[in-house]
Amino acid sequence: MKLLVTGATGKFGTKVMEILLKTVPAEQLAVSVRNPEKAEDLRAQGVDVRQGDFDHPESLNAAFAGVDRLLLISADGDNETRIRQHANAVAAAERAGVSFIAYTSLANAQGSKNLFAPTHQATEAAILKTGIAYSFLRNNWYLENEISGIQGVLAGAPWLTSAADGKVGWALQQDYAEAAAAVLAGEGHENTVYELSGKPLSQEELAAVLGEVLGKEVPVQQVDDAAYAEVMVGAGVPDFVVPILVEIQKSIRVGSLDVESDDFEKLLGRPATPITEGLRQIVDGLKQNS
Repeated sequence: MKLLVTGATGKFGTKVMEILLKTVPAEQLAVSVRNPEKAEDLRAQGVDVRQGDFDHPESLNAAFAGVDRLLLISADGDNETRIRQHANAVAAAERAGVSFIAYTSLANAQGSKNLFAPTHQATEAAILKTGIAYSFLRNNWYLENEISGIQGVLAGAPWLTSAADGKVGWALQQDYAEAAAAVLAGEGHENTVYELSGKPLSQEELAAVLGEVLGKEVPVQQVDDAAYAEVMVGAGVPDFVVPILVEIQKSIRVGSLDVESDDFEKLLGRPATPITEGLRQIVDGLKQNS
């Protein structure tokens, strides 16, 4: 049985591989990475490191050869680019005779109004079209996505948002990685959809928990999208990133990440890490690196 993880040198893929190496013999593990030199530590542990580039479909033929179970980690980039890249990966998996694809999707992907939803809608559809057994890991939102806001609070700024009362099912990246590893290496996950979400919280609720962790009140500044964009520009956020951040706030405001689910418990035997503990880990990490 050969298990392969794409994007294994990224932050998420690195966590997945660390987990898999604790439970799966290294000779059963392979990775497909754009730059194999970044995976030398995996190679040293006995993992089969293969070069594969979603922009060069021909490279994926060798990368996916002999693979039984594939974890397709969604790539970075705009929707159009990611849809094309993922389609290349799915087609290569079909050519290679892969028997199972686990895919890191998005909360409530098919019904979502999230700005990233088109990528995941298209990729889920492409996987379904192949007839290959699948598991869609519909990840909500990484708590780590809020690090810049947490850094701002540590520097004395308020919690800034234009998301109004929209809720988010935040969870640590580690929780999502453990779920992905469990599905890839486990049994009985064929043709499943897992909504992986922490307890949905509003911005005010998140800020209140952050205040508990920091031992101080964290004021929340609710603004409109234009004011939010203005602050981001003033903070030095690159011009091309600002509209994306505004769209994320809009996506939260319309409820695209307000998904309640106990699927973490189904996969991990426990709920997602409590938000207090997750924020404490992040804050401790920021303080150690400051």
